[in-house]
Amino acid sequence: MPRTALRICPLCEATCGLTLTIEGAAVTGARGDRDDVFSKGFICPKGAAFGQLDADPDRLRTPLVRRDGRLREATWEEAYDAIAAAVPPLVREYGAQSVGVVLGNPNVHTMAGALYPPLLLKALGTRNLFTASTLDQMPKHVSSGLLFGDPFAIPVPDLDRTDFLLLLGANPIESNGSLCTAPDFPGKLKALRARGGTLVVVDPRRTRTAALADRHLAPRPGSDALLLAALAHTLLTEKLAAPGALEEWTEGLGELEAALGSFTPEAVAPACDLPADEIRTLARELAAAPTAAVYGRIGSCTVEYGTPASWLVDVLNILTGNLDRPGGALFPLPAAGPRPRPAGPGKGFVIGRWHSRVSGHPEVKSELPTAALAEEIETPGEGRIRALIAIAANPVLSAPDGDRLDRALAGLDFMVSVDPYLNETSRHAHVILPPPPPSQSAHHDFAFNGFAVRNQVRYTRAAVPLEAGRLDECEIHARLVLAVSGMHGSAGPEAVDELAVQGALAKETADPGSPLHGQDPARLAGLLTGESGPERRLDLMLRLGPYGDRFGAAAEGQLSLERLLAHPHGIDLGPLRPRLPGVLRTRSGRIELLPDPIAAELPRLRAALADRPAALVLVGRRHLRSNNSWLHNVPALTGGSNRCTLQIHPQDAGRLGLTDGGRARITAEGGSLEVPVEVTDAVRTGVVSLPHGWGHDRAGTRLAVAASVPGANVNQLLNGTRLDRLSGTAVLNGFPVELTPLP
Repeated sequence: MPRTALRICPLCEATCGLTLTIEGAAVTGARGDRDDVFSKGFICPKGAAFGQLDADPDRLRTPLVRRDGRLREATWEEAYDAIAAAVPPLVREYGAQSVGVVLGNPNVHTMAGALYPPLLLKALGTRNLFTASTLDQMPKHVSSGLLFGDPFAIPVPDLDRTDFLLLLGANPIESNGSLCTAPDFPGKLKALRARGGTLVVVDPRRTRTAALADRHLAPRPGSDALLLAALAHTLLTEKLAAPGALEEWTEGLGELEAALGSFTPEAVAPACDLPADEIRTLARELAAAPTAAVYGRIGSCTVEYGTPASWLVDVLNILTGNLDRPGGALFPLPAAGPRPRPAGPGKGFVIGRWHSRVSGHPEVKSELPTAALAEEIETPGEGRIRALIAIAANPVLSAPDGDRLDRALAGLDFMVSVDPYLNETSRHAHVILPPPPPSQSAHHDFAFNGFAVRNQVRYTRAAVPLEAGRLDECEIHARLVLAVSGMHGSAGPEAVDELAVQGALAKETADPGSPLHGQDPARLAGLLTGESGPERRLDLMLRLGPYGDRFGAAAEGQLSLERLLAHPHGIDLGPLRPRLPGVLRTRSGRIELLPDPIAAELPRLRAALADRPAALVLVGRRHLRSNNSWLHNVPALTGGSNRCTLQIHPQDAGRLGLTDGGRARITAEGGSLEVPVEVTDAVRTGVVSLPHGWGHDRAGTRLAVAASVPGANVNQLLNGTRLDRLSGTAVLNGFPVELTPLP
């Protein structure tokens, strides 16, 4: 008999609640959970295809271990034996920096990806960490760190209450939102307009989001920081800035006008290719709106001045008095996050505590640029990366110059991949550890609740029992920690979780500001509930979090795992509320509006006003049925409009002799590709668009659906030298290209 089970969708940042139909051990249907406190029944094509992803016949079901140059099926014990025999000796001989760790985008979509990589890095002692953040959102972490002292203090637009929403480089109708967790983002935008609000979209393409907007501005790609600076300049010079209560907690307001003095609407208009009057009008409307929020995403991050653009987004929110205000941009308060601390000076945020070995790239948030991974493997000398652990990562497709990285990976002494697929990156591994399908894993969104537009908490246990012969994803990670730390065979995976619990409780009970100060950590650990180590850790985080019961020591808090399990559709914790000054961790204890690294970058941005724009530049694009490279093997999510085509405006196509349905060679500093052409006026003149995540044409993979329509790897057009200087983020948008028609 069919049955139903609840599962939070792990396929994008919207985190919608699903109701799965299950027959035996197979997921035969998925619909939106109407009783989910957050998503209220919303579902997108990715969630509807949950069953196909779950049952993908190309998913690995047993570990693979390389023997005699070939990957062969092996037992779990053989796989961990191989890791334990390779990694600790290598570290002893060459040092901790001889091991690198790469974390891919899917890590933030799993409990294991949130709980165990910090323990893995601690066990290894390496500083060679590379993540998808430097291919996506790192500029926002840097700007938030510099402004607020905490790189995770990222304000999100209050979509349900704002009167005016300005979106830059964001296409949430296709992406479902990013660094802004909001189920049914399309419905929220429509509701904004229905209540008389205004939606303005800045994007070089007429996306589905832009088509919904009251106004669509299509500037030259990469000019976002200039446009935002001109908006801020207008607010300041026309005396429209009104920070209100924020002024008490902000320093640098007096210096900002002089710092932005060169960025008049007239000065930036040629570089942006927008009329100065249109820029000035937008600034005035932003200031006049009863409430407003400015929100920028990947299109404004993965450009040369991504960090200044991200900074200016919040400068505008501050100047208009809309930061930390209902209807503006607010800081979420996630249930499993740290509890609020008293206001006051903090440690602050700095860049460059160490640098990469080869090119000297500064560390940012304990990470190095993923674009530098290949050179760190290839270049001889002390500290060369000889072993790599890649967790849910496919940088051969997601990072610049995948061909170079492909060659570098082949030269590693040892590589481990935690991945369900034999893909373009994991094919180089010596050991592949495949996690089970998502239906067989529990789920709580540690990362995305920190960016949610409403405070809530949800947890779903595995919808389907773990298949015989598989390991739970959390156990896979815990055993990996043991194997690299030399404890393989001497301790069980539960020891990893218990050590994490003991460490957290020891810190909590030693904190004079905690209501648990001076209590016995062992006694508190004995009060934790849960069927597994990960559940005990979740229980601990909920109890110590802002809504937690503090093991009975909190007067107001009631939250624990036990209480959450009693609410299978989640617990609504209410709308976002003002949190300043409590979120501030700067050394001054205030918002530092003009931090030194940003001020030092403004002369470079000013010099960009005189740059001669390239005749043709490239941008990526999103699709509702795609998420980077890891959903291209699901038949229901491929085909139709989800195609790897080069979009070009009819005027540019005519000038270059290109025809719709024809082919072209596209060339940039990193190489060239042959791509099918799609002529459309949805992209502005001077711009072409090719989606990210394709290029499934390499030998040695096991991705039948993806390989049948491989597409072209857009990042192969880059050589990895173009980076946002402050964050190390690869410039994946707005770089110059040349086109040649092909027969």
